[in-house]
Amino acid sequence: MSENDRSVRPHPSALSADRPKSPVCSYTEWDPLEEVIVGIVDDASFPTWHMALPPVLPGNQHETFRRNAGKPFPPEQVAAARAELEEFVRILEGEGVTVRRPEPIPQRTPYTTLDWTSTGMYAAMPRDAILVVGDDIIECPMAWRSRYYENLAYRPLLKEYFHGGAKWTAAPKPELTDAQFDQDWTDPGEDGPQRLVVTEFEPTFDAADFTRCGRDIIAQKSNVTNDFGIEWLRRHLGDEYRIHVFEFNDSHPMHIDATLVPMAPGKLLIHPERVPEVPELFKGWDVMAAPQPVIPDGHPLYMTSKWINMNILMLDEQRVIVERQDEPMISAMKKFGFTPIPCNFRNFNSFGGSFHCATADVRRRGTLQSYF
Repeated sequence: MSENDRSVRPHPSALSADRPKSPVCSYTEWDPLEEVIVGIVDDASFPTWHMALPPVLPGNQHETFRRNAGKPFPPEQVAAARAELEEFVRILEGEGVTVRRPEPIPQRTPYTTLDWTSTGMYAAMPRDAILVVGDDIIECPMAWRSRYYENLAYRPLLKEYFHGGAKWTAAPKPELTDAQFDQDWTDPGEDGPQRLVVTEFEPTFDAADFTRCGRDIIAQKSNVTNDFGIEWLRRHLGDEYRIHVFEFNDSHPMHIDATLVPMAPGKLLIHPERVPEVPELFKGWDVMAAPQPVIPDGHPLYMTSKWINMNILMLDEQRVIVERQDEPMISAMKKFGFTPIPCNFRNFNSFGGSFHCATADVRRRGTLQSYF
């Protein structure tokens, strides 16, 4: 190493001294969005078959996933979803938002731990893998083996944000052995009692099972998020935040952002069937039940229901990104006092998410407040 090389590298102690203002800061789902990570569908592949999948996949997709495990998704669908992501990025940048993208990583290269072997899936849904609370950007301990190394797609960004002054936390890396999954799990049916496939062997959670309302964070247990994971996050965040855990009328829960969506202070969007009674915490808020989705029956939805139409993205307390073909939702948003910005996203919906899933807030302009 030359003398010049040494002169430009900070001493390790300098990394913690005089930490600059963080490039990462987001407390809510509605403060003005300044920077966001948008996912990619490069190399998107059907995951290796595992018992964690049936509890959340649509029943008509089980055989598709079994038959195609480890194979790429249809290339024409990947191409169509990629084009919609590019449209989404152009809209965001046109609205003044800085957009960052993860790095492609191989998804069909097998990897092995001490206990199991799997392939990957994609880096399309940053909302699952990364949770931003304040200036802390947290890598989540996801419960699907096919997502074990997904966070590596975001590592270049995470390192950049850390060097810029952000906090960077990696939750405990799970083993995901058979002990983490209920080996006797059976499908409770649409009207049966909730039965989750994840056990309490170790903490697991997806960021999408949490929604942020300043000092109050709304959470649900699901087929990827357990009590252990919620408690880990509660202790990690400390007394500045209050985590409220709700159970909804959903026998196959995975991710809260198509069930209960706080859109602005005092404004709440709910799933009309999964939320038969609005939690007392939201007493006094204006509540709108989402209109029935209009996705055609023949449109492929590999990992989600048609209610993915609720998975909107707030740019601030007025502007909201909505699927362009979802006229009932566009009309409902206008009546609810918002300014909808339409974007084609139906082909991306096929892969299990929409605008909220496809993003992770990096920075929103706002301060930590209590809204309840």
